[in-house]
Amino acid sequence: MTHQVTWLGHGCFELVTAGKRVLIDPFLTGNPAATTTADQVQPEFIVLTHGHGDHVGDTVGIAKRTGALVIANYEITEWLAKQGVSNVHALNTGGGYQFPFGRLKFTIAHHTSMLPDGSDGGNPAGLLFTLADGKKIYHSGDTGLFYDMKLIGEEGLDLAILPVGDNYTMGPDDAVRAVKLLNPKRVIPEHYNTWDLIAQDITAWEARVKAETSAEPIVLKPGDSYSL
Repeated sequence: MTHQVTWLGHGCFELVTAGKRVLIDPFLTGNPAATTTADQVQPEFIVLTHGHGDHVGDTVGIAKRTGALVIANYEITEWLAKQGVSNVHALNTGGGYQFPFGRLKFTIAHHTSMLPDGSDGGNPAGLLFTLADGKKIYHSGDTGLFYDMKLIGEEGLDLAILPVGDNYTMGPDDAVRAVKLLNPKRVIPEHYNTWDLIAQDITAWEARVKAETSAEPIVLKPGDSYSL
């Protein structure tokens, strides 16, 4: 079974698996790195890691247009309901659920989560997907380095998606340390070069991953896809 992972810029990814389209953190409008627009995506599911505007992004509009099920923490689903989005599923840290695209479990993430209007966005999350054929994808969301990544890595990760931009999340040094803790087969960097504040030399980071870990770095340009 093939699973297609497409980076749409910043923290936004599309996962196509088991015939289902899953959109993660759909920040497209106002995203200088975006390669598509909010009215072009056709997800059946939307997953949110936390409440910041550069991750919640176009969720409300996309969900209303497509009817996609939005999966997020409890506080965010309650906020979405107030925005007129009723098709939601609340998960919380450590909890998982079997969806048509596979099982999704929320892990911890070290970040903040205030929603765009100042509402409480609950706790941020990382995403651990277990797909129909048993392959596992970990999208850390926005986070700093934490040692419990070692526990997540014990799941046996086929792919990890990690921020490397610094300032708001892990930078290149800590992201390399994260790879060592997670020990994934492959790793995709994200959440960098959207703005000057999070600009990074990704070629240098790629070289370090190759030299210092057993993971294969997969460096995508916004709009590029990788088949797992």
